[in-house]
Amino acid sequence: MKLSRFLLLVLFASSSVAQVTVIKAGRLVQPDEGTVATDQVIVIRANKIEAVGPGLAIPAGATVIDLSRMTVLPGLIDCHTHLADGKFGEGDPVFQLQKSASQTVLESVRNARVTLESGFTSVRDVGVYRALNDVALRDAINRGDIVGPRMFVAGAYITITGGAGAMTGMAPDIQLPWDFHYGEANSPWEVRQKVRLLAHNGVDQIKVLSSGAVLTHGSNPKSQEFTSEELQAAVDEASHFGLRVAAHAHSAEGIKNAIRAGVASVEHATMIDDEGITLAKQHGAYLDMDIYDEECIEEQGRNGTMPADFLEHDRQLGELQRQNFRKAVKAGVKLSFGTDAGVCEYGTAGKQFAFMVKYGMTPMQAIQAATSSAADLLGRTDQIGSVKSGKFADLVAITGDPLKDVGLLENVQFVMKDGRVFKQK
Repeated sequence: MKLSRFLLLVLFASSSVAQVTVIKAGRLVQPDEGTVATDQVIVIRANKIEAVGPGLAIPAGATVIDLSRMTVLPGLIDCHTHLADGKFGEGDPVFQLQKSASQTVLESVRNARVTLESGFTSVRDVGVYRALNDVALRDAINRGDIVGPRMFVAGAYITITGGAGAMTGMAPDIQLPWDFHYGEANSPWEVRQKVRLLAHNGVDQIKVLSSGAVLTHGSNPKSQEFTSEELQAAVDEASHFGLRVAAHAHSAEGIKNAIRAGVASVEHATMIDDEGITLAKQHGAYLDMDIYDEECIEEQGRNGTMPADFLEHDRQLGELQRQNFRKAVKAGVKLSFGTDAGVCEYGTAGKQFAFMVKYGMTPMQAIQAATSSAADLLGRTDQIGSVKSGKFADLVAITGDPLKDVGLLENVQFVMKDGRVFKQK
C-alpha cells in the first residue's frame, strides 16, 4: 500500500513537471535576428521553451493559449531598476530613515508585482539604500512567496564616503545603521573587501559610483569620485567571483575612467563626450541611459516632491543626456534599456521606448535594447532575451504592431514568466 502511494506521488510529480502549454502567435518578434515571423507555434514544457516554428503539432493534453491576433515578444528586461527601495513618491532619500528595513522591503512587494505585470519579466536591480533588501526581495520571488520579475541584484552601492551612493543630508553627529553605509569604501583594498563581502552575500553583480549624482544631497554630477585605481580594483575583484560591474557615471571623466577600468556598463552616461563614445565602442561597454525619467523629475519638481538641490543638480542635464544618446546610437555603441525605475512610478518603464525612438533608434533597436541586448549585458543570453528552444518561457504580447508604433509596449496585455501566465486581457 505504501509503495502504491509512493508511485502515485511520483507519477503526479512527473505529470506536473511535464505540463505543456502551446501559444499560437500571430506575429513573433525575434530580436536576435531583428525579424518578425507570422503564424508561429510556441511549445512550452514546464518553464522552458521546447520548440518554436510554423505549423508545429500540438501535443495531446496541452493547454492552448490563442494569441493569433497579437504580436508576441520575449519578456522585456529593464537593466536599471531600484525595486527594493519602498513605495514610490518619496523624492528625498532621507525618508528612508523614518522606516525600518522590513517596512521598506514590504512596501517593495507592490513594486515587483506591477513591474512584472507591465511586461518586464527580468530586471537588473542596481542598488538599494538599505543593503541587501534587494537580495531578500529577489529570493522571495524565486521561492514563489511573492510575484515579481526575475531579479539580478547588486546588494548595495559601493561608494566613497559622502559619495553618490551614500545616505547624505544628515547632521554630522548622526550615526547611521550598518545597512546605510555597508558599501562605503575609500581605497582599492577597501573596494576589494566590499566586493568580497557582497559576493559572499549572494549578489548577481557589483555597482560602483564613478561620479557624483543628481539625486543625492551634497553631490555634484560633474565630479569624479572613485579613482581609476579603485575602479580597476572593483572590476578585477568582481571577476574573481564571476561578477560583472555596472558603474554609475554622469561626468565625462567618470564615464571614461569606468570604461577604461573594464566595467560592463555605464549607467546614465549623461555627459559622455566623443572620446567616451569611442572608448565605449572600443571596449564593448554598454551605455544604459535612462532618457525618459527626466519627465518624472520635472513633474515632481512642479508638484513639490523633489528637493530643490536635486532639481539644481539636474538643471540642463536631461536634454544633454538625450542628445548624447542620439550620438551613441549613431556611433553604433552598445545600448541597453534602463529606466532608473523608482524615479518614475513603478510599472511605467514602457514609456521609455518612444523616447528611444524619438532620439535616434528604430523601433526594432529599442526592442532589442530591452531583450537581446539586455540579456547580453546580463550574461544570460542562454536563458532570456529571445524566444528560442531551451530558454525560459518569458513572453509578452500586445495588440498591434510595435514596429509601427513602439508606444504600444506601454500597454502590454499578456505576460508569461517561467511558463506561468501572470496577466491576460
